[in-house]
Amino acid sequence: MLKYTNSPITPIQFNHQDIFVKRDDLLDQNFSGNKARKLYYYITHDFPDITKVLSYGSIQSNAMYSLSVLAKIKGWEFFYIVDHTPSYLLENPQGNYQYALKNGMKVVYSKDEAKIDKHTLWIEEGARDTKAQYGVAILAQEIVAWQEEHEIQNLAVVLPSGTGTTALFLQKFLHTHNIKVYTTPCVGNQEYLIQQFKMLESNEEYYPQILTLDRKYHFGKLYQNNWEIWKELKTQTGIEFDLLYDPKAWLMLQQHKSFFADKTILYIHQGGLIGNESMINRYQRKFKNS
Repeated sequence: MLKYTNSPITPIQFNHQDIFVKRDDLLDQNFSGNKARKLYYYITHDFPDITKVLSYGSIQSNAMYSLSVLAKIKGWEFFYIVDHTPSYLLENPQGNYQYALKNGMKVVYSKDEAKIDKHTLWIEEGARDTKAQYGVAILAQEIVAWQEEHEIQNLAVVLPSGTGTTALFLQKFLHTHNIKVYTTPCVGNQEYLIQQFKMLESNEEYYPQILTLDRKYHFGKLYQNNWEIWKELKTQTGIEFDLLYDPKAWLMLQQHKSFFADKTILYIHQGGLIGNESMINRYQRKFKNS
C-alpha cells in the first residue's frame, strides 16, 4: 500500500522572496495534492458494503480524477454528476476528464441515473467532507515536525481554497502549535468561503485567515496574469504548479508581500498537474502571443 504521505519540502526563491514549498505534487503520480490528503481516509480504510462512489462537480475537476483513482484502487464503480459536457471535450477527451474515463468513470447528469442505494458512497463536490480531517491531520503533523526540526519561528502556511476544506482543517490542527494558515478564495468570494467553512466547522477560532486579491476572478475563467505568474514560477523555480488554483495564491503572496515580510512561508503545492494538460491548451489558444 502506497502511503501518500511525507512529501518533501523544497526551498525556493520567487521574485526575491524566500519560500518553502511542501511538495504534495510528489506524493504519487496518480494520487497527489490536497485531494490525496482529503481522500486519505477512504483509501486507508475498508468499506466492505460499498461497491459504488458518487460525486459531482465540473467536468475537468481535480477531485473528479482523484475519485476515479480511488474507485479504481478499491474496485468500486464511479459515477460523476455534471451539468453538461462540452462538445469539444466529447470529441477530444483530455486532461482530468480523459484520464478519469480511462479509470472507468461514468458521467451522468442526475442522481437518478446513478441508482443510489445502500452500497453507494456519496462524496461532496471537491471532497468537502468531515473525513478529510484524517489525511489533513497527517499533513499538519508533517508540518509541525518540520518546523520543530528546523526551529522555525513565525511560520505562515499558505494555500489557495476551493471549498476551503484543506485550509480549514489545517488551521484546526495547527491552532495549538501557534501556526497560522492563510488562504485566498478561488471559487466565489470571501463570504462564500466562510459559508463553506461553516458547513464543516462551527468554531470560528479554527478558521484560516482569508487574504483577498485586488480584483474579482471567476472560477475556471482564463486570466493573463494567472498564465504569466504560472510561467514565471516554472522559469524561476523549476516547479510546475497547478494552473487552476495555485496562480491565485501566488498572486496573493505578491500582493501581500509586505504582510509576509516577517514570516517564514510554507506553501502547500496543490498537485493537480494532470489537469494542466487541458488548461495549458486553453491558455495557449487564448493568449497565443504570450
